[in-house]
Amino acid sequence: MNDTHRMMKTSIEVIRLREKSNESAEMYLETILILSEKLPVVRSVDVANELDFKKSRVSIAMKHLREKNQITMTDAGYIYLTEEGRSIAEMIYERHKVIAKVLEALGVPKDIANNDACRIEHVISQESFEAIKKHIHQFSQK
Repeated sequence: MNDTHRMMKTSIEVIRLREKSNESAEMYLETILILSEKLPVVRSVDVANELDFKKSRVSIAMKHLREKNQITMTDAGYIYLTEEGRSIAEMIYERHKVIAKVLEALGVPKDIANNDACRIEHVISQESFEAIKKHIHQFSQK
């Protein structure tokens, strides 16, 4: 393998890691949003229980989200989305709901539609998502 090929391979790996990191952050933000609609306060343990993750893993993720100013945490451990964090969470959650609804309308069982929506919501472009929403709106007008 020559140096150019090795550098390209490394660049692709870095891009994949960034995408995975973004997907992970989006998943945590979406979970905090959903939990905040159900619970009076959200704590790391609530996120860990919801996602079935170890609390240590969630604590590290919360540290990263704080560093990116997407959440704040009180001394008591209560988690709140910042304006930026809420914006990202709402965008991802909207994608999830719309994609799951489309898949269910196509006959996909609800649990599979939700699982697939969880994966698709992070990788679909804004342009493709807007086109799907436009199509749904036009179809529902008929």
